[in-house]
Amino acid sequence: MNNKILLVDDEVLQLKIIERLLKSNGYQCVSVTSVQQAEEVLKNFVPDLIISDYEMPEANGFVFRERLLKNDDLKNVPFLFLTSFNQDDLVQKGLDLQALDYIAKNIPATQLLAKINNIMNTVHEQYQKSLSEITNIAKRLNLNIVPTKAPLLKNFEIHYFNHSYQNHPGGDFIDFIKVNDRYTFLILGDVMGKKWGAWFFSFSFLSYIRAAVRICVLDGTLSLNDILKKINKVIYADDFLRDIFSTLSMVLVDDDEAKLIYAGAGDLPLLKFSYQHQQLLSYKSEGILLGFLEDSNFPEQEIAFEIGEEAYLVSDGMIDFEVNAVKKSDINLLKQRLYDLKISGKSTEEIKEILFNSQASQIDDCSFIIIKRK
Repeated sequence: MNNKILLVDDEVLQLKIIERLLKSNGYQCVSVTSVQQAEEVLKNFVPDLIISDYEMPEANGFVFRERLLKNDDLKNVPFLFLTSFNQDDLVQKGLDLQALDYIAKNIPATQLLAKINNIMNTVHEQYQKSLSEITNIAKRLNLNIVPTKAPLLKNFEIHYFNHSYQNHPGGDFIDFIKVNDRYTFLILGDVMGKKWGAWFFSFSFLSYIRAAVRICVLDGTLSLNDILKKINKVIYADDFLRDIFSTLSMVLVDDDEAKLIYAGAGDLPLLKFSYQHQQLLSYKSEGILLGFLEDSNFPEQEIAFEIGEEAYLVSDGMIDFEVNAVKKSDINLLKQRLYDLKISGKSTEEIKEILFNSQASQIDDCSFIIIKRK
């Protein structure tokens, strides 16, 4: 939990006093002066708690709460009313709208902070309990969306990393399928969304992919385009998955000829550092998101490797960041960072550790695969 709070109050002075109090005690606050502004902010920002005034022009706190309850993404966000009234009928109306409680505007600062701390601690405890339960279920069912180890190859080293958002099962998935001593498939996908539900979709997608790869291999084809087309058709025809889109990067490693064949669904490229050109080359995926259209093509690109060169597959979380509570993505920032690391002589293991570590800021599931030519 990140202790992010959205404050809504048309009284600017009151708003600033509460905001300063919370920020000085470690909370991240976004403040707005109307329900309309709050609804705009909530399009790109999901707080851990909403504190809203009741009496506001145009739309009051009750109207705001009623709208939130109709939004599946926001209805479960804890909600507090901030108010100067104490009429029993209005208090009951707020509680009937599943508000946790009321906070009086004239409450002493120490009591206000204690009340919010208690609420956030309770929310955090419930979150941890739910997280533990779903993680235990995954373990019991052996539903893994990330492998336990990378395959051992003659001419390539494979390194990978996955860290789910807020440590709960996420929407990224990684898989390695070794067909024989010559061919190995590397798979990195990202189901849109970072909530618990994405984990279930991730496992469903990965099950389709594993089945499609094995069926195609048994039929004697190693074409990434054919495999991706089969997966796309099945997902498009599945009522359960057709509206849940996914990016997918697939690499076929030819260990005998020391080359890769790459194809993907979505707009994330495969990146490769070239010693010959001293630059980071980008191989852009030309396929669209899985399930978006019934008939799609996923063109393949052959990539040759010199000894010591590295390629990188990344998920969206590796290029996402947050500025003023708004999510932004910039692949060029990651490319510049990778280039600087290679030019400075960092090892593959150092790059793996630097690209993502436990101290890094994260707003989505983060995953990457590094493919190094021995």
